[in-house]
Amino acid sequence: VQLQASGGGSVQTGDSLRLSCVGPGHIFADYAMAWFRQAPGKEREFVAAISRGGGRPYYADSVKGRFTISRDNVKNMLYLQMSALKPEDTADYFCAAEGRSFHYGSASQDAFGFWGQGTEVTVSS
Repeated sequence: VQLQASGGGSVQTGDSLRLSCVGPGHIFADYAMAWFRQAPGKEREFVAAISRGGGRPYYADSVKGRFTISRDNVKNMLYLQMSALKPEDTADYFCAAEGRSFHYGSASQDAFGFWGQGTEVTVSS
């Protein structure tokens, strides 16, 4: 499974950015999807996830109210709209598709079985 994230860049505090992730059609038809991020020197952490149909998104507390996850199953695209960005949002962002142990509310990397390459987001103050 090939997932490819894009849309990262260097922005200022308070700016907005939209990340995209493209993948195979069968993934977008049948799998819940998520975004994770990994800051330099830190563990990869959960950001947001969305059910296969596009409803019932859930978020990490650190991004709730600022980030919005969405998907377009016709275009095979996953999105992460990020607003009010902070320097602590600086990280490589990865998209992922559910694995066998996934259930609604999963935030562990182990629950996601397919991963794409990251896209780098840098937020400067």
